Amino acid sequence: MDRRKFLKHATLASAGVTILNFPLFGRNAPSNKVTVAVMGVNSRGSYLAGCFSRLPNVEVAYICDVEDTAIQHGLEALKDAPRKPTVVKDIRELVKKGDFDALIIAAPDHWHAPAAILGVQHNKHVYVEKPCGQNPYEGELLTQALHKYGKHIQMGNQRRSMPTLMEAVKRVREGAIGKPYFAKAWYTNNRKSIGYGRKVPPPPGLDFELWQGPAPRKDFQDNLVHYNWHWFWHWGTGEACNNGTHEIDCCRWFLGVDYPSRVSSAGGRYAFSDDWQTPDTQVATFEFGPSVAISWEGRSCNNYPVEGSGRGFIIYGDKGSLVNLGGGDYKIYDENNKIIRQVNPDTVADPANPVSATGNLDLYHFDNFIQAVRGEASLHSPVDDASKSVLLCHLANISQRTGRSLHCDPKNGHILQDPEAMGLWRRTYEKNWEPIV
Repeated sequence: MDRRKFLKHATLASAGVTILNFPLFGRNAPSNKVTVAVMGVNSRGSYLAGCFSRLPNVEVAYICDVEDTAIQHGLEALKDAPRKPTVVKDIRELVKKGDFDALIIAAPDHWHAPAAILGVQHNKHVYVEKPCGQNPYEGELLTQALHKYGKHIQMGNQRRSMPTLMEAVKRVREGAIGKPYFAKAWYTNNRKSIGYGRKVPPPPGLDFELWQGPAPRKDFQDNLVHYNWHWFWHWGTGEACNNGTHEIDCCRWFLGVDYPSRVSSAGGRYAFSDDWQTPDTQVATFEFGPSVAISWEGRSCNNYPVEGSGRGFIIYGDKGSLVNLGGGDYKIYDENNKIIRQVNPDTVADPANPVSATGNLDLYHFDNFIQAVRGEASLHSPVDDASKSVLLCHLANISQRTGRSLHCDPKNGHILQDPEAMGLWRRTYEKNWEPIV
């Protein structure tokens, strides 16, 4: 039975998306119940909590956050769920609970890998939002943890589970555009200045000590929480990892490549003068030997579209091209630029939506994770593969920060003959907080 035919009319009011009701095949049996906990429920996390709770025979038992307001958002997203979740603020205490199967992580980037490692060390499967690490080293740690502890770790690059894009990859592999050799990805937005923050006491209701967790301690400033931490190297990873991960991952997927041989980046903080540290304008190139390459253009503060869309990717072959405009859509052109196939799902991508740019299509990825936990499917994006795409984004940022191209080992992506750049491969951690596999 075609899973796409099970689109029903149930609505997740808090996120404004439709929920896919998949065929059950006995999944409502009590023995098949999957119980999850969600860490980080201010925005994307509350959306995830609501979505997972509406999958067949899935129950959200716990939510975890360090801020009272975020906790209320999570509780609101689950107000119609049969079970009222228990609140646990400290992830170190949450993972010790023995009555849930999987940990869903949507906390800030610097928490992604440490929390995921804690999860699998305590016998939990893990779904972790992109990027799966704040630095390249953490991607390596997660790969080690995946194989050491034998639990599923899926990253939230949800395009890997969209049936139309899976179909598109198959067509490219079958020769629909000939030999694919170059891919271009882009992301645009109109983010405003974050100004210059004042060092002030953390607001009531926020445990800033626990918010920082594995990151070395910094003073709180009033332009950091909730979203602007993305633009500080100490906690975030910039637009390349924030949104570029999705399309860069698709480019790598379609081209069938792993680690680059050379990475270059140009750009900077061009649009405003403020505390924002990561590039708001970035053009990165990734070379995979002599005959395959990817480019990514990120414009955080100018949303003039490419190909009429704020995000997307193009795969170029010697007999045609494939164009995606940010969601589950695609068009295939022949070598004379004539459309020979066009697929347009019901859901239209909204690049500027910070909760879900691809709407109900995310549900396919969530469901794939739950099926894998039940032993009914293989993961579409296990972290040992997903981390390769995140590594590309990290390498672009390292090239940007050092101001030079990086030559990399195509066997593992490590930077060659550049100690300064390799020094950015990992971060320092707060004492007693360093993740250890």
